[in-house]
Amino acid sequence: MSDTTAPRTAYPGPTLDDFERARVVVAAVVDETPMQSSRFLAGALGSPVRLKCENLQRTGSYKIRGAYNRLSQLTPEERARGVVAASAGNHAQGVALAARELGISATIFMPIGVPLPKLQATREYGAEVILRGHSVDEPLLAAAEYAARTGAVLIPPFDHPDVIAGQGTLGLEILDQVPDLDTVIVPIGGGGLVAGIASAIKQKTAGRERPVRIIGVQAANAAPYPVSIERGEVVTVEIAATIADGIAVSRPGVLNFEIIREAVDQVLTVTDDETAQALVVLLERAKLVVEPAGAVGVAAVLSGRLGNDLGTTVIVLSGGNIDPLMMERVISRGLAASDRYLSLRIGLPDRPGQLAEISKLIADANANVVEVLHTRHGRGLQISEVEIEVSVETRGRDHAALILDTLRSAGYDPRIADS
Repeated sequence: MSDTTAPRTAYPGPTLDDFERARVVVAAVVDETPMQSSRFLAGALGSPVRLKCENLQRTGSYKIRGAYNRLSQLTPEERARGVVAASAGNHAQGVALAARELGISATIFMPIGVPLPKLQATREYGAEVILRGHSVDEPLLAAAEYAARTGAVLIPPFDHPDVIAGQGTLGLEILDQVPDLDTVIVPIGGGGLVAGIASAIKQKTAGRERPVRIIGVQAANAAPYPVSIERGEVVTVEIAATIADGIAVSRPGVLNFEIIREAVDQVLTVTDDETAQALVVLLERAKLVVEPAGAVGVAAVLSGRLGNDLGTTVIVLSGGNIDPLMMERVISRGLAASDRYLSLRIGLPDRPGQLAEISKLIADANANVVEVLHTRHGRGLQISEVEIEVSVETRGRDHAALILDTLRSAGYDPRIADS
């Protein structure tokens, strides 16, 4: 990481002039998204917190900034050849809209099974969509082959100076909206967004007595940056399934890595449960719909791992493109992780009145039953026994403990279903 005690005026990649020029370019298509204060998160962090709502940006994420800036730099001959990209969602929509606005034909490779809203939006922006493979790797390979075969210009999602400069315009916008900025917390996938924000802000504020601190956040199941920074070189990691699919990248961008290790002060990871809880907090407290990848900065604050000396902090909500079915699952996971949704398995004698007794005990604990499943065929059950799985809404950890204690005091042995 960089030594912030000795301010720098330049970093690898785009210069401050590049960021300023890119800001003029992308102003033709991007909205200046709101900066919303959060008292709840300020209470958790111990300092003022503001949310940069790029989830409300055109296309639903910041990606339009980098895509439009990159396409704007193409020569007339390159524009005539068209562009191609590969993406599971946000980059696809950014390229598709940028191409439409600039009158360039676009072909986008997306994985089979991509969420329907992202697929529909990409097509509605005018791009030709080709479905290929079941992960992002296969569309990436297909896009590269298409570019080589047709001459179309391949538009990378993060590892290009023009893309980084476009994403960095968000950093300049943040500084305008929060002049007393101390800390920015940014999601990291391949690294284009945090590289742009960090470089733009660090160059713009060089010489400040207290340098602006940049913190990047990755999903724990897809986190190549911590190990790459530790080893001092780009490292490919094996990624596992994560709800934060928008930042599920196995390898840092080469230029992104060079910028991040110089300009970003800290990179940490959050779990899927922490991210799900953050998404629920944003829905309930801020009334904002944010995709899991866009909520990892809030998850980092709620985790308590950032300390309490961050000063005025901006958290970038990088996207809001979440499939409604995924949202339903993530909300359920977030409620469960917050002990507000309790699923219990309880063995009972197979005789009348037992379910009514369980329901009464839960009601006496001021909890609400939302679902009951009943079976005589569970493992380990005696012929005279049944098992029920009861799902209960609670008010949090203490209330969940009270429900368990109430059932146990009545002679039952409730087991949390996920354990």
